[in-house]
Amino acid sequence: MRIGKVVQAERVEGSRNLVKLQVDFGSEKLQAVSGIAQQYTPEDIIGKKFMFILNLVRRKFMGIESQCMIFAAEDEKGNLALMVPDKDIEEGSIVH
Repeated sequence: MRIGKVVQAERVEGSRNLVKLQVDFGSEKLQAVSGIAQQYTPEDIIGKKFMFILNLVRRKFMGIESQCMIFAAEDEKGNLALMVPDKDIEEGSIVH
């Protein structure tokens, strides 16, 4: 897991739930596709840092490749909370 900064985000056309993210990890930029559109708008997350999982098998959602996954918690009511560092830390930092 690493800290990444969302530099671009947009709703996936034709989907109610998907958002496509461009994420800066310092030494590289990766794309994530996440089902967070019901609770987060692109404007909510652009420019913010979150925890991401990078060592996953890449998958396609609606034809768009997801190269990493944003880390989130979900309660039994379906509410999401994206995991953020509690203070500013450099993009690409390893989450232990």
